[in-house]
Amino acid sequence: MTTALITGATSGIGRAMAVALSEAGYDVYAMGRNEAALKRLQGEHPRIVPVAMDVTDRDGLEALLADLVVDVLINNAGMMPPLGNFADMKVADIDTTLEVNLSAAILLTRLVVPQMRERRSGHIVFTGSSAAHAAFPNVAVYSATKAAIAGFAAALRADLSPYGIRVTELVPGRVETQLYSAILDTEARAAMYAGNVAVQPEDVAKMVIALLALPASADVTRLDIMPTRPTTQSGSK
Repeated sequence: MTTALITGATSGIGRAMAVALSEAGYDVYAMGRNEAALKRLQGEHPRIVPVAMDVTDRDGLEALLADLVVDVLINNAGMMPPLGNFADMKVADIDTTLEVNLSAAILLTRLVVPQMRERRSGHIVFTGSSAAHAAFPNVAVYSATKAAIAGFAAALRADLSPYGIRVTELVPGRVETQLYSAILDTEARAAMYAGNVAVQPEDVAKMVIALLALPASADVTRLDIMPTRPTTQSGSK
């Protein structure tokens, strides 16, 4: 495998994976909305090709995949809606969360898997969340989208494994990223990551490199990566 397409690559886990894959010899197509950040990333890592695009842009995705051969697809783009009780959640935030975290990943996967099936090879990775597998308050819709990704990944694996295509669900706990930057102030984020015990994006990227390096006959179906010292069962805080 030589070419990887990663969504949500401008920061956090996506950026770390793009860098790690580039350094491992992959030609990386890094997708995100922040064109300036992608260009800086390319300047630091010439094997990275910036793709300034919103993951919900269906026409743009179809045009991109018309001629692009993808060996590794990493559906990493995601967003966290404002924290709070579901009864108070805005319908617009529900719609956006479903579109970004779930619908876009399914559509992009649908655009890529026919070529993988034809070649009888490929690896699809989804960045899920411990919120899909353990319940806690104020993130009901976010949890729903990640649980749906978990179910989709499992069923997709059943569809594609006869063709030698691997599917992996990443299940990180508390990772120090920009996921909460739009909904928590600086003080709250500092408290969240106090003690330097959160998983780092680079930690997740190293795990991805390791699972991609496995023999084609082996598939890591679900990869949980939690802080060594979590205070909750989910590893979320």
